[in-house]
Amino acid sequence: MKDILFTARQQKCELRWLCACLAAAFVLNIVSITVYRTEWRELWTQIVWVIFIGAALYALSVVVRLIVCGVMRLLRK
Repeated sequence: MKDILFTARQQKCELRWLCACLAAAFVLNIVSITVYRTEWRELWTQIVWVIFIGAALYALSVVVRLIVCGVMRLLRK
């Protein structure tokens, strides 16, 4: 069976993607607080939802990147 190697470079790249998705979810929370004029304490009280949305964005980005990578490999052949 072939071993799958996940290099340090790839780990750093995935960590950057995860941080970007979490930051996007956090910014989305700030935007929703200002648009709906709610209390700023929701910035921290809704952190579980921010993490959940960030994880969902990350999962979506993984799916999209896998599809793009698959299409690029098909076009290369």
